[in-house]
Amino acid sequence: MIHRHACLAFALAASCAPLAAPARAADSPPRAPLPAAAYADLADLADGAPLVLRAQVRKLAPLKPGQVQGLRPGWGRFYVEARTEALYAGRQALGEALRYLVDLPLDAKGKPPALKKQSVLLFARAVPGRPGELQLVSPDAQLAWNPASEARLKDILQALYAPGAPQRVTGVREAINVPGTLAGESETQLFLSTANGEPAAIAVARSPGQPARISVSFSEVLGDAGGVPRPDTLAWYRLACFLPPVLPVGANISEGDAARAAAGADYRAVLDQLGPCPRNRK
Repeated sequence: MIHRHACLAFALAASCAPLAAPARAADSPPRAPLPAAAYADLADLADGAPLVLRAQVRKLAPLKPGQVQGLRPGWGRFYVEARTEALYAGRQALGEALRYLVDLPLDAKGKPPALKKQSVLLFARAVPGRPGELQLVSPDAQLAWNPASEARLKDILQALYAPGAPQRVTGVREAINVPGTLAGESETQLFLSTANGEPAAIAVARSPGQPARISVSFSEVLGDAGGVPRPDTLAWYRLACFLPPVLPVGANISEGDAARAAAGADYRAVLDQLGPCPRNRK
């Protein structure tokens, strides 16, 4: 076990600062817990995290604010000792005792959420050569645990590691609208760019007197016009949380003003059906 004042590795290169005396818990009013995790919060952190686990907080001690770098207003940085409860994802062996640094929001009295003996979700990587020491993938990559968040996280991890899982969408590469043979018929194809270069596309087909038929594909072939993915699925997350709010002008290669306007309208229809991407992490 390293001394509690030892400097832990941290994603934002936290300085090695001495610890301030922990605040007394006796006679203090109850403090608000960590905010509940939305689907996007869990997916944001789980995607690419080498280790995803549940741990119970045993000790929580603040670092001195004046000696901590990169701390946002209204937050504090804390040294945590915890006990491993469950490993959800990761190939690195973990012991029972864990240590890490985390940023936590402070209440009006400057106190963090009451976390001692509480279970939390951690998204981290192991620190080479320092058994039991973790580096969170972001300063606040510790979320509240409850049975519902655990079940949702397991579903996300299963989807992320499934063969052919939807890849990260980074933008709209091309959009083209082509009129049909009948008046009022048209089809817009939206070709998306992804982080690993894998194909992804959306097609919007329109016929007179019929609602738009939307197809989404994360492969070479567009599937049936089954509409946009349902909320709180990985495919929905890739689109609703990362598509730009408007169709990029340079991406719209439709011929003529009418076709370009139709492509823009079809893109807005897709966004409307996807809906917002709520996040509780700020």
